[in-house]
Amino acid sequence: MPTLPQLSVVEAKGAIDRREISCLEYVQALVEQQTKTESLNGSVHFNPDALLQAARAHDEALAAQTSRMPLAGIPLAIKDNIDCAGMPTAAGTAALRDAVPRTNAPVVARVTAAGALVAGKANMHELAFGCTNDNGFFGPARNPYDASRIPGGSSGGSAVLVASGAVPASLGTDTGGSVRIPAALCGLVGFRPTHGRYPSAGVVPISPTRDTVGPIARTVADVMLLDEILSGSSSALPAVDDTREFRLAVPYSTLWEGLSPDARPVLEPALQKLKDAGFELVDVDLRRYPFFRSQKSETIPFFEFSGAVRRYLETGGVAVTFPEIVARIKSPDVIRIVGDILGAGAISATEYAQALVAREQSRTSYAACLREVNADALLFPTVLVPACSIGEQTVAVGSEALQVFAAYTRNTEPGSNAGVPGITVPAGLTREGLPLGLALDGAPHSDRRILQIGKEMERVLCAATFPRLDAHV
Repeated sequence: MPTLPQLSVVEAKGAIDRREISCLEYVQALVEQQTKTESLNGSVHFNPDALLQAARAHDEALAAQTSRMPLAGIPLAIKDNIDCAGMPTAAGTAALRDAVPRTNAPVVARVTAAGALVAGKANMHELAFGCTNDNGFFGPARNPYDASRIPGGSSGGSAVLVASGAVPASLGTDTGGSVRIPAALCGLVGFRPTHGRYPSAGVVPISPTRDTVGPIARTVADVMLLDEILSGSSSALPAVDDTREFRLAVPYSTLWEGLSPDARPVLEPALQKLKDAGFELVDVDLRRYPFFRSQKSETIPFFEFSGAVRRYLETGGVAVTFPEIVARIKSPDVIRIVGDILGAGAISATEYAQALVAREQSRTSYAACLREVNADALLFPTVLVPACSIGEQTVAVGSEALQVFAAYTRNTEPGSNAGVPGITVPAGLTREGLPLGLALDGAPHSDRRILQIGKEMERVLCAATFPRLDAHV
């Protein structure tokens, strides 16, 4: 039997509604779990007294038969770059540490209107410019499966809090893989919707034409519920009677290249399980689609960053200037990236315009390759290597030694740039006990179909785990 901190959103909501547990009892267990796992540094703002009071209020409402909302009584952690009224939105950086917004971001307003309790703000890579969550100001978030390793980023704290049992689900943001990478490295489900599916206001940006909020949870059913609420769409899909309804394109020659020796014994058998279960898997050679992976896809976020942050500060009435933010960055990698964006590496308007054209070509390539092989989605490793040690600078991908950022975003970057929906589901653990994930990317606006396929993959793989926290915390 799972403990209270191991319950999914759907399980916890059902138990509370059936009066098997009170919301207060549930939240008390989560608060205790967060205290027990505090050394993982998943949280940067947490007020247990306020959360417990919200749980008491929920129980009173339930007793009065007035609480029937889909997330009523369920605590969610919110990434530190998403506005929550009354809590700092620091975006992981020193200059914004005391910036408290007046209102919730629309995504937060939607989950709280559905009854969710805000369980504090989650650690993140500074300004969301990285994939390790080695934050120079708040300190690194640590992987619950091995505290010496990265949880992934930039939504690393959002994944840590779910994987460690402090909350059943969280909201992160994804610009180049920042929801799916930490979800995969922490044994969770992470979803990036089609760009524009969820409202984007009230989020400290990198790139407004690429950024999106995305949910992280333990099960696809939880993510499907959150997607309905965040998107404002409850488009139901028919039940699946046969996995042969799903035809997935497997890009062996590209997105499976460079799979690490410790990842291969996990991911290749997972692929075989899907095939044995009736999924139709077909090979697709993405080299036939030269625009699939845009060259210099960082051009768009690098060009948009400065103006987007300035507009966020002005719109929110934040009494901090963009130069003040830049001057107080603490993480060495972010200092280097932002310095380059604002200096010698500044992007011209012409380069930006060319990158927008290339992105549209990439989006078209996604639709074309799936259409031509008559497939629902691409199927590939979310990451090619398990979580590396905190502070590591390079990792081996095949015969190449790549910078950590390039290595971990290699497979998630194309879909992020194209703005298409993508999900990662747990695929199993390496011999060292580190999680890995399998990912799907679909054509634009195929979000509910991608979620439906992910749910069936989850059922077949049965790879969800809970870390042995006593061994690593």
